[in-house]
Parts: sequence; C-alpha cells; structure tokens
Amino acid sequence: MGNKNKIDEIKIPAELSIKECLKKIDQGARKILYICDKNGCLLGSLTDGDIRRRLLETGNLQEEIVHCFNRNPIFVTENNYTIEEIKKLMLGHMIEGLPILDENKKIIDILFWVDVFGEGSKTYRKINIPVVIMAGGKGERLGPFTKILPKCLIPVGERPIIEMIMDRFSQHGVRHFYVSLNYKGEMVQTYFGGTEKKYTIDYIWEKEFFGTAGSLKLLPPDISENFIVSNCDIIVDVDYADLLRFHRRNKNILTVVGSIQHYKVPYGIIHFKKEGKLQEIQEKPEFDFTVNTGVYVLSRQALAYIPEDRHFDMTDFIQTLLNSKENVGVYPVSQKSYIDIGRWEEYKEYTQKLI
Repeated sequence: MGNKNKIDEIKIPAELSIKECLKKIDQGARKILYICDKNGCLLGSLTDGDIRRRLLETGNLQEEIVHCFNRNPIFVTENNYTIEEIKKLMLGHMIEGLPILDENKKIIDILFWVDVFGEGSKTYRKINIPVVIMAGGKGERLGPFTKILPKCLIPVGERPIIEMIMDRFSQHGVRHFYVSLNYKGEMVQTYFGGTEKKYTIDYIWEKEFFGTAGSLKLLPPDISENFIVSNCDIIVDVDYADLLRFHRRNKNILTVVGSIQHYKVPYGIIHFKKEGKLQEIQEKPEFDFTVNTGVYVLSRQALAYIPEDRHFDMTDFIQTLLNSKENVGVYPVSQKSYIDIGRWEEYKEYTQKLI
C-alpha cells in the first residue's frame, strides 16, 4: 500500500525557497511536501495552500519556506494505527498524504489518498453556485479544427473540452451552468440535447461577438450573489470551495485565478549600452510571472459595470472595476494547476497523456 520509493521525492530541507517548492509540488503531482531535518526527522508539511497564503502576504517567491510550512503535520506512528483511523484522519482534515513515522520521527512510509480510498475516489468540498462558460468565440488558435467545430466541442480523449470542464466542476458540487454561445452555437445545443446530463444548462446567445466579457450582461438579474466564469478551453485544478471563501472573505467584486509560471529563456541575454558596448551576457535567465488563467469568481453587482450590446473584453471589464475603486483580487495557483487546451502545443500534450 505504501510509497516508499516516492518518499525521497517529496522530502525537502527547510532551506528551500517558495519557488523551488512550487516546482517540486508540480513535479510530484501530490500537492504536498514534507520538511525534514538533516537526520531525516519530520519537521512539518507544506501544501500549495500554505504557499498561496504566504505569497498573498509577501509576494516573495525567493523567501525560504521556513516562514510558511505547517509545523504541526498530521501523522501516525509505526504499528500504531488502523486503516479506519487513517480514513477518518484524511477525510476529517482533507489531506492528500499521511506520513508514517518510526520512534525517531523519521518517515518510513507515506499513505496517499489513492492508496487508502482507491482510484477515482477523490472527494471535494462542495460549492453551490452556478458556472458561466464563455463558448461563443471563433477559436482561431485551434484552426483548422474550428472551421468545422466550435472550439468547445473539440475532443479531448473521448469527450469535448466543454463537457470535460463541466464534469470537473460537477465534482465540486456545481449543478447549474450558463453557456454563452455565438459561433456555431447550434452545434453545442445539439450535442448536449442528445446526451444524458448530471446538471442543468441554460444558453445565452450573443447578438454579435461581444468579446470575452460582454455577454455576461445577458445573465439573468437574479443570478446568485456569487458565480464562477470560465473560458471554454482551459482546465484549472483548484479547490473551488477555498477560492470562493477567499473571494468572500476579501469582499472582492471579482477574483482572478492566476497561475505562477516559470519561463527559462533558452538563450544568453545580451545587455548593452550606447555604441554597442557590451555590459554583460546573462546566460539562460529564468523569469517568474503570474498569468490570467481565464477563471474568475464574480459578485453579481459587478455586472452593472458591463455595457449593453457592445464588445467588451475581460481586460476592459477588470480595468473598469479598478478605475471605480472596486476590490479585485488574485488567487494564485501553481504552474501545473493550469492547462490551456486552446493552445496547439498544450492540446497535443494533454491529449497524448490520455492515450
């Protein structure tokens, strides 16, 4: 049942930076790391949530994790537990992994959720708000497929992108979707009309191409106080209950989910001054930046800032809110938590994983 061969991959020293730990979390796909001293004794645990809280305080990716890891991790001791106790601990604390320690507090094994509950058993804290999926665009980045199909119906494995997105949201308790349509929208309605659904879908039709935010004005005025908006070609692996709590706690009118990306330039970067005098060559530097994933939480009152019957992009919308001194927040997630299937490279990479 254990993962002894995986322990070294997620054991780390306390001297690592937040940036280094984000990369390790992405590489391991477990979303948890364990901090150990030089003797291998457990000092604490670190999740993407621990990192997010610290980044929201400081914004410093270079800071050592000593300032943010959990010094009171949940664990069990060797030969002193039952599987039923393990299940109660994991469900009660919603933790991905549970280390087993020997008498010296050294990790001898780690039980992960899938070990205890089996494949496909992951549970999520539920949210009871609608999701709006923006599916009216032409999808030019995925041409020539989109000359025939609307972008949201392009298959990923055996399902279209939009259905995969909806099914993921339904795992978080979402039962009501609004889908904004325009380009080849009849095909979307026809597809869902012939499939058995676990949720309700209402369609919003644009008269013209209203941009990435304009069609939100067509939502019913009595939509719930808070709702999620998602592009139709992206997947964001996030705890949506925590995202919604963050949005409410900070009294945001709009919260953007941002993905922290690390990009290494594959060349030496030249810095020079007047008359072509070389200052230095920076060899293959790496840059960190946070990108807009295309997933948002909106409060209903934000809709008042969207003009009627005109093109209005999300960037215009956000800038209007900022100009009006409204609270607009950012909820950061790791690089691998965000997949942009609307890009050919990522579409091919993601579909290859499903084969």
